[in-house]
Amino acid sequence: MTMGRAMKKHDAQQRLRIYFTGVGGQGTLTATTLLAHAAMLAGIDVVAGEVHGMAQRGGVVESVLLLGGWRSPRLDFGEADILLGFEPLETLRGLPYLRPGGAVFSSCDPLPPLSVSLGQTAYPDMAFIEEQTGLIAGQSRFLPCRQMGIAAGSAQSGNTALLGAACASGVLPFTADTLKEAVKKFLNAKLQESNLKALAAGATFVR
Repeated sequence: MTMGRAMKKHDAQQRLRIYFTGVGGQGTLTATTLLAHAAMLAGIDVVAGEVHGMAQRGGVVESVLLLGGWRSPRLDFGEADILLGFEPLETLRGLPYLRPGGAVFSSCDPLPPLSVSLGQTAYPDMAFIEEQTGLIAGQSRFLPCRQMGIAAGSAQSGNTALLGAACASGVLPFTADTLKEAVKKFLNAKLQESNLKALAAGATFVR
C-alpha cells in the first residue's frame, strides 16, 4: 500500500472517471458492467465504453466508466480519477491515464500478458510496480485478488473483491452495500455467493 496526496472522497453529484485494465479471460468488462449497474442503482448517470479489448486469453483489455453526467466515454492520459487494475503489469502500463493524486486499486497477482509469454516484454517485480504507482497516485492498494477469489469460491470473483475495496475506501459515490445489491440483481444466481463473499473480503481489506 502507498499513501501520499490523499484523494478526496466523492459524493453522487461529482463527476468521476474510472479506468479499468486487465488481460483477456479475467472478466475486466464484466467488472466494468457490474460497477456501472451499481452506479445506476445509486441514481448516478453512467457512460461506459471499451477502450481496447482482445477476446483471446492474455490480450490487453481496457475500459472506462464515467460517472456524473458525461456525454461520451472518452478518456485521455492524465484524466482518470481512479484506476482499477486486474493485473499488476497492466496497472503499471495504465498509469499514464491516472491524474496526479488519483487512486489505484490493483491486484498483486501476476497473470503474464501475451507480450511477456512471447518474450517481448520482461515482467517487473511488484516492488517496482508499487513504487511507480506511488509516484503518481494519492493512494494505492494492492490486493491478493486471486487468493481472495479462491477463498470465496471462484478465482474470478477476485475482481469483485477489488471493486469492494474501492467502494469501502470511500472514493466511489456509493457504498459496498450498493455493489452488493448490484451483484444480487445482475449476476447469474450461481455466481452470486462467491462474488458476495469476495466483495465482503475486499471491503474488509481496506478497513
